[in-house]
Amino acid sequence: MVFIKILIEKIDMSRFPVENIRNFSIIAHVDHGKSTLADRLLELTGTIDKTKNNKQVLDKLQVERERGITVKAQTASLFYNCEGKQYLLNLIDTPGHVDFSYEVSRSLSACQGVLLVVDANEGIQAQTVANFFLAFEAQLSVIPVINKIDLKNADPERVEKQIEKAFDIPSDECIKISAKLGTNVESVLQAVIERIPPPKAHCKNPLRALVFDSTFDQYRGVIANIALFDGVVSKGDKIVSAHTQKIYEVNEVGALNPNEQPTHKLYAGQVGYLIAGMKDVTEAQIGDTLYLHKQPVEPLPGFKSAKPMVFAGMYPIDQSEYNNLKSAIEKLTLNDSSVTVYRDTSLALGAGWRLGFLGLLHMEVFNQRLEQEYNASVILTTPTVPYKAVLSSAKLIKEYREKEITIINPAQFPDKSKVTEYLEPVVLGTIITPDEYTAKIMMLCQARRGVQKNMMYIDQNRVMLKYLFPLNEIVVDFYDSLKSLSSGYASFDYEDAGYQTAELVKMDILLNGNIVEELVTVVHKDKAHSVGKVICERLKDSLPRQLFEIAIQAAIGSKIIARETVKAYRKNVLAKCYGGDITRKMKLLRRQAEGKKKLRKVGNIEVPKDAFIKVLKTQPDK
Repeated sequence: MVFIKILIEKIDMSRFPVENIRNFSIIAHVDHGKSTLADRLLELTGTIDKTKNNKQVLDKLQVERERGITVKAQTASLFYNCEGKQYLLNLIDTPGHVDFSYEVSRSLSACQGVLLVVDANEGIQAQTVANFFLAFEAQLSVIPVINKIDLKNADPERVEKQIEKAFDIPSDECIKISAKLGTNVESVLQAVIERIPPPKAHCKNPLRALVFDSTFDQYRGVIANIALFDGVVSKGDKIVSAHTQKIYEVNEVGALNPNEQPTHKLYAGQVGYLIAGMKDVTEAQIGDTLYLHKQPVEPLPGFKSAKPMVFAGMYPIDQSEYNNLKSAIEKLTLNDSSVTVYRDTSLALGAGWRLGFLGLLHMEVFNQRLEQEYNASVILTTPTVPYKAVLSSAKLIKEYREKEITIINPAQFPDKSKVTEYLEPVVLGTIITPDEYTAKIMMLCQARRGVQKNMMYIDQNRVMLKYLFPLNEIVVDFYDSLKSLSSGYASFDYEDAGYQTAELVKMDILLNGNIVEELVTVVHKDKAHSVGKVICERLKDSLPRQLFEIAIQAAIGSKIIARETVKAYRKNVLAKCYGGDITRKMKLLRRQAEGKKKLRKVGNIEVPKDAFIKVLKTQPDK
């Protein structure tokens, strides 16, 4: 207990007036050294000890360690002495992958400035551009940092010119560092204090705090990460959530340093955590405003909710695990609020959910976290994208209660006779590549129904291409194809660009003439044949053979577009014929064929569950 007391006395948050506080994020493309720079800043300010083991200290999740990427934005408070003044620097380390851009935009709401990290070897990449514009739209101060100057092929001067051309930031504002070796990192802290403004906050106003992240602790309930815009919060205060209107008593407040350290109070302009006995996972909504009981305030604008780009069905492997999986998904969606959840049932796979994700990597990471953190094993179906249909008659509009319906489950796709037009989601993709790969990449984009919007050279040998893509063309394997075409040098990023009309068709899969509900898919008319062929081939490999022939067909309406046949088991009826007349053999074969024909009429095909799983599951090799 004595040890904790010393800690509490050590961090007296009232020593930091608003003008001595700086809140900033580190943003960059994947693998440009954000987390390594965060490690050096933590070491420089004495937040963590200098040891050889300090590698991506803020990447705490097992999935982050394994994949070497940042998935969750992490907060840390640093205490720094400069010219005799004690400064409080709140740092937020953000993910770099396009699928986690929602984490970045949320983190920026708690900041007044950003460090834009660019690799001195790779230069500006697609996600660098996207993240810069997120910060620019939020009107934050941007400090460009050129990292990895210790590499043999580093060319910081070239990168300076790129930054000047792409972002209009003068090259003399760039700070050249090596985060790995710690070269010139001190000047980054100086720039943060000089160039980033303090937060606009007042301690005398009533409390107004924004919840920008939250996690669930089995013993203490919900731990909310908060940014204080006004007022003071301390242990024992009665606070109210603007979202649920419930009243809570604050059990603990503190700073993240980078681990939780309790303090007496948190003051306006500061970033920290708060525990207030919220036991239900639905209570600490991200974007919620907290205020003192009997002192209501205008709620903060919060965040616009994330728009799911990819939907996939998730089912427990065994239905008895349904309730455990339900609570695991609830706890994980509290920590990752960009996942949307809808109840769903399937005849073959039982009760489950249809989950909306921001991308394919997001889906994989979510699945991996379920397995690692909650020991839940699940079946994930092939990802689909949300389509829309514009209904034709007033009667149908009355039935559905809207003119434009969104379809997230292909089985509910309306018939062409009920619809005036179908719409598919489109995205604006940005590709940055060395110019020798431009021709190959353009051919790939055209094959994926892409429409070129812009092409710009950002220096002598690097091109930025902008394409409008249908989302379903890029969602599964576009990124892999792009990387293999460009020897790994091209980078890709996309943003939502609304919907466009498309010739979509509903494709049924038939087994001996009977439609299989679970395998219904929505495809573009031009791609129907190739997709149907792949599904039929996959089914042929996974269906067990019967005593009669099974015809696997892909059909659009009544037109069959692809077919595979699972041959029947057959007994060798000619085994007893040693020599003899041909008519005798023909008679036996004819009798067998008739028997098979009769069996096929009465025989019922039970599709085993593992065959469904093989066909519906995401295929890593396809």
